[in-house]
Amino acid sequence: MKKTILKKYAKLLVSKGVSLKKGQELNIYANVDQVPLVTEIVREAYKAKAKRVNVEWSSDEITRLNYRYRSLKTMSEVLDWEKAKLQHRVDNLPARLYIMSSDPDAMKGVDQEQVAKARMATYPIMKPYLDKVENKEQWCIAGAASKAWAKKVFPELSASKAEEKLWEAILYTSRVWDDPEKEWEKHNRDLAKRCEFLNSLKLKELQYKSSNGTDFKVGLIPDGIFAGGSEVALGSGIEFNPNIPSEEVFTSPMKGKAEGIVYATMPLSYQGELIEDFSVRFEDGKAVEVHAKKNEELLKQMISMDETACMLGECALIPYDSPINNTGILFYNTLHDENASCHLALGRGFTNCIRDYEKYTQKELEEKGVNSSMIHVDFMIGSKDMNITGITEDGKEIAIFRDGNWAF
Repeated sequence: MKKTILKKYAKLLVSKGVSLKKGQELNIYANVDQVPLVTEIVREAYKAKAKRVNVEWSSDEITRLNYRYRSLKTMSEVLDWEKAKLQHRVDNLPARLYIMSSDPDAMKGVDQEQVAKARMATYPIMKPYLDKVENKEQWCIAGAASKAWAKKVFPELSASKAEEKLWEAILYTSRVWDDPEKEWEKHNRDLAKRCEFLNSLKLKELQYKSSNGTDFKVGLIPDGIFAGGSEVALGSGIEFNPNIPSEEVFTSPMKGKAEGIVYATMPLSYQGELIEDFSVRFEDGKAVEVHAKKNEELLKQMISMDETACMLGECALIPYDSPINNTGILFYNTLHDENASCHLALGRGFTNCIRDYEKYTQKELEEKGVNSSMIHVDFMIGSKDMNITGITEDGKEIAIFRDGNWAF
């Protein structure tokens, strides 16, 4: 990848992704295969007058070794220095940038039950810190090509050619064109108009139907709103883009209001493994039955992570005719694949999808119907013939999607 292109991408992630401001700290989380990109990001951050840039490196191989050899007891601990890092995050609100480049099959063969138990043990310790920074931080998740990921996407190509082709796809779908910053400003305005129209409809329910068998309805929160594109950090008022790329307009549905069955239209990358060809059936808002041709047990484990992991936290609308879907590429990566297709998310909802959310406590937002869980896992259900109908508060039916695309 040419250095000039990496610099342009790095500048976009700093200026429009996390929207770093003078005097702020930036935390970057990346795999060791991304030194060239991270170097450019650090350079751009200091050009933006960052106070400090901290880089936390990871490695798929080392993570696998930790999962293989560490005991459940040590994996379940949150040490004092880790708590101190969390407290520093609470006190200083550093911007956070996550660079995703892992092999979709990186954790194949790992004891996922042990990993799940460790997460269930550490989450209650971390949650009080996470609640304190909810909606106050600037953060962004973005993709970066690696040889292992690229070979999964383009197995017929050599590793170097596959990596180059994956980089091209990532940059294209991230709108790294002539002037990426202006492209994102325009894109955010378009998504904001979609949200404004949907919010004017005062919908109480969405009904989904597709020829693959999806027949599903979900209730919406009376005070809920649709959001998409850029967000604004509570307190600072700084506008940032949490996902690059992003094509979605989304909301958090009413906890406990979901009925019917949905069929996934893309594989789900979860905990470093792929769950494929699966369906989820809901009753009284809960996922009560799941089936998968590959990794069904992992899917069952996922919806059992806590009492509310089996409930929905998000409904996202993305047209079939979208830049990511039009590439014809299956990325095997949720960040990109979720923005190619309508999707749902099991687990935690978004408290900022409540109108005037800043006026309420976390508990009050949950009481309004936002699901709270230790997981938030997106899975794709969009199809070429998907129809979505909105039901208004007065019972009127409004076409939201017809044949996979916006009906308005």
